[in-house]
Amino acid sequence: MNYAAIKKCDIANGTGVRTSLFVSGCRHHCKGCFQPETWDFDFGNEFTPEIENDIIESLTPDYIEGLTLLGGEPFEPENQRVLVKFLKRVREAYPDKSIWCYSGYLFDEELLKDSKARCEVTDEMLSYIDVLVDGEFVLEKKNIMLKFRGSENQRIIDVKKSLGTGEVVPWEV
Repeated sequence: MNYAAIKKCDIANGTGVRTSLFVSGCRHHCKGCFQPETWDFDFGNEFTPEIENDIIESLTPDYIEGLTLLGGEPFEPENQRVLVKFLKRVREAYPDKSIWCYSGYLFDEELLKDSKARCEVTDEMLSYIDVLVDGEFVLEKKNIMLKFRGSENQRIIDVKKSLGTGEVVPWEV
């Protein structure tokens, strides 16, 4: 897996100060995407054990609230197979820090049901995520006043509660 960028003091992609990992590879190709270069699975740099360790170390300070995964598309199956092992390490090292993920795939329609996004590690990956912002970016529904999302169709989902109830539960501050 490749990644496009790492931001170690990100305040835009989730609550508090976070480390954000922008993975490469996305099949959605949303019109108006703010980083179309990340559609290419070969864009950026290789996600190595050294990079994993660096990100995990960046989460150490108390002022860092957690990790955010963006893209590209973290839920492309080839990315999931790498990220699930990394998320397990993050969760074990920092059980009280939150993990956010942005995905163009819909939680209830594509990540929980048979789809091109689901693979053998999808359920495990979801189990490590606290908050999921789902849905493709829709340029015609762009709204810069929205918190933590780019277009009005996107949802902010409390993954733990949703998995527990079997229904989509919106995330609340």
